[in-house]
Amino acid sequence: MERKVAFVTGASRGIGKAVAIGLAEIGYDVVVTARTVAEGEKYDYSPTLKQANERAMPGSINVTAEEVRKRGREALAIRLDLLDRASIDAAIERTLREWSHIDVLVNNGIYQGPGVMDRFLDLPDDVVKKIFEGNVFAQIHLTQTVLHGMLARGGGIIINITSNAALNDPPGPAGEGGWGFAYGASKGAFHRMAGMLKVELAERGIRAYNVEPGLIVHESQIALMGEDNDLVRHYRGAPVAVMAAAVNWLVTSPEAIAQNGQTIFAQRLCKERQLVPGWPSPRAK
Repeated sequence: MERKVAFVTGASRGIGKAVAIGLAEIGYDVVVTARTVAEGEKYDYSPTLKQANERAMPGSINVTAEEVRKRGREALAIRLDLLDRASIDAAIERTLREWSHIDVLVNNGIYQGPGVMDRFLDLPDDVVKKIFEGNVFAQIHLTQTVLHGMLARGGGIIINITSNAALNDPPGPAGEGGWGFAYGASKGAFHRMAGMLKVELAERGIRAYNVEPGLIVHESQIALMGEDNDLVRHYRGAPVAVMAAAVNWLVTSPEAIAQNGQTIFAQRLCKERQLVPGWPSPRAK
């Protein structure tokens, strides 16, 4: 039987890691991509220009790839930096050379660094452009490149991890329960992709979805903002297993076909269909 291949960006930790492992559990070999190859690599993860400094974060694509292999599937761990087009092209080229095709693309990776939690008047032009490159333009390039192969094979699935910031104004300014303008604006632009792909390519076998996570509590958020951060105080968080379950449902459920082009609210989906055993707890309900 031909292998089923999923390509996941931002898979070194958090949502991307959980989604990669979840896809392995339903029979996919996974291309695990992110810029952090090995534990201990340092990048500037500070969300504001005022606090910029390099640090290491938990997780790496090597660690995620090993978790995929523990599930009995194969993994390709490939460095991919959304601000580096050459690394995007190289990751796709290697995937196609070694595994011949991509069945599912999960656009989870985003720009992480100064600017995403800065307020409107504090944003230099170059920072705004960098955020849009990492949250919109890189995804357009990646998706266009992958789609050519999908269309040649008669179909494929694009899953875009969107954000509440793309749909709504924040409850307060950045640092007081909200998020920065450039982050919300870039995710808003990215959010338009799935519906357009459905309109233009559904008849050629392409399915595309937005998956809105709600607040997902994961290791990088805790490392950057602490367990009791202002977002947690404003929103009830959910575990990363919710995102893995939502993506697996989209990939496997016949019901998902009719929702092509739509926004799937992961926490609502998992609650309604009880996709994550033990979540939410009876007390949380």
